[in-house]
Amino acid sequence: MSRSRLPPLNAIKSFEAAARLRSFTRAADELNVTHGAVSRQIRLLEDWLGIRLFLRTSRNAVPTQAGTELLAEAGPALDRLAAVSRRMQNRGRARGLLQVSALPTFAMRWLIPRLPDFQRHHPGLEMRIVTASTPAEQFRMDVDAVISGPSRLPGWVGTRFLGEVRLPVLSSDLMSKLPLRTPADLERHTLLHAATLRDAWPRWMAAANVPDLKPARDEVFEHFYFAIQAALEGLGVVMGPLALISDDLRAGRLLAPISEPVLRTRGYFVYALEASSDAPAICALRKWLVAAGSLAETEFARYLSANCS
Repeated sequence: MSRSRLPPLNAIKSFEAAARLRSFTRAADELNVTHGAVSRQIRLLEDWLGIRLFLRTSRNAVPTQAGTELLAEAGPALDRLAAVSRRMQNRGRARGLLQVSALPTFAMRWLIPRLPDFQRHHPGLEMRIVTASTPAEQFRMDVDAVISGPSRLPGWVGTRFLGEVRLPVLSSDLMSKLPLRTPADLERHTLLHAATLRDAWPRWMAAANVPDLKPARDEVFEHFYFAIQAALEGLGVVMGPLALISDDLRAGRLLAPISEPVLRTRGYFVYALEASSDAPAICALRKWLVAAGSLAETEFARYLSANCS
């Protein structure tokens, strides 16, 4: 059969989940997409096949006769594809492949720069980094380990390896143009926000006893790494996690001129499923992260002592 005559795989996945669960909403939850995305994929499949797959008058997702026939074939086919994929993954992991999920900013600014050190310590292990937009998405991924913030999901074992403190930071060029010495000076600055961390500035300003401070401007970015890059380009002041910008602080590209207050969070954890938490590769990753995190904490504590006194 020509592969061009196969229906779209994403549409088949959406259909199979909706038909099996008898619900578009539950299918969307299982696939980690929106209800609308499931509906669009099923309409695409119906258009491709030229036939209705669900009864439109039912409150539940009840398959038509054609839908029932397709489900009987699609379910086992997807199960076979999943099974062979797991076998391929297991072969890769047996050769030393370690799949690790991390949030994009952490992956870009902390984990990837330290990969050469991991490879030197563990030449027989290959760390493959995959990213997710949210912690909830991370724990749904088929990975060996998850690096994220505090979580108590059943079935997962976590180890804290890196603390996090936040302070206002800005580029050296912006500091020379608009000096920042006290919280009140922020009234002359643009504050840079990440959509995923909108509470960072309000929390810091409340702790600094300036909860009603109005900056010259606010700029909101979709991802935190965009906000950090904007600060590097001199566009404004960002509430910087020192662990993720330590290289820029040491090089003088970013400055943290206000030493108090310091926002502290519970930091970063590495998680593994209970059933595999004692596997040699997981243990090696955990031990390396704890050592690397300890070194990073020492470095930014030294920076704070020398530059934020």
